[in-house]
Amino acid sequence: MSISVRGLPAAKRAINTWNDLTRPLYWLYEQRLLREIHSGSTRPRHIGIIMDGNRRFAKSIGLDVHKGHDYGADKAHEVLDWCLELDIRHVTLWGFSTENRGRSPEEVAHLYHLFALQARELLKDSRLHDNGVRVRVIGDIEDFTAEAKDALRTMEEATSNYDGMNLNIALGYGGREEILTAVKSLLKEKAELGTNLERIASTLEADEIGRHLYTAGMPDPDFVIRTSGEVRLSGFLLWQTAYSEFYFCDAFWPEFRKVDFLRAVRSFQQRQRRFGK
Repeated sequence: MSISVRGLPAAKRAINTWNDLTRPLYWLYEQRLLREIHSGSTRPRHIGIIMDGNRRFAKSIGLDVHKGHDYGADKAHEVLDWCLELDIRHVTLWGFSTENRGRSPEEVAHLYHLFALQARELLKDSRLHDNGVRVRVIGDIEDFTAEAKDALRTMEEATSNYDGMNLNIALGYGGREEILTAVKSLLKEKAELGTNLERIASTLEADEIGRHLYTAGMPDPDFVIRTSGEVRLSGFLLWQTAYSEFYFCDAFWPEFRKVDFLRAVRSFQQRQRRFGK
């Protein structure tokens, strides 16, 4: 992402200058981390990322919060590259929660337009097609603008036959709402088969609910990263993350660097997963 220096706040210009000075050192560090990861144990099959901190990033350098979301969208493209480089086969990015609808109408409208813009840009990106990335939107987008819904559905349809990577983009998403939707869908399915409520209650199994979740057919995320310094899930994939490993990074999402991502993956590789045993 190229940024014109003219018109940027002094703080942002200072950040750019510092980045120019430190970039060679970070590149060397990235290469070291990549070597360690490639020589290490199994990488995550499914990474979930809570992309948090766009607004606080913008405010910290004197920009409008809308610009923070714009920078955050660009960062998502970078992270997609990093995941492809490590051959991560399943990625879920959380970009807009059910609670985010309560923000100012101007901010929400900007986000809806941004989702449409990013969907159209992603479809033009050769990386998507060269790597066979299947993109799916998980969540409830029925109240999104027509522009956003059309662009997102077009993106889903255009990539529906790809099988290189599964990229889930969680929009209008809430973990409790997902579980509730799954249970309703399951009950409806059982009722249509003529199963009575008592029989449903006595035979219901967890795997049956899992088949009705947004991520049905994919492995549960084994690794979840959250940026911005917040140490909580906020409802992200509540059902699926029962045995996930977590990594919390202090950097705001637009500031999340490749070295931060690689250090997170290295941390995952160094852990011993017991699954409650």
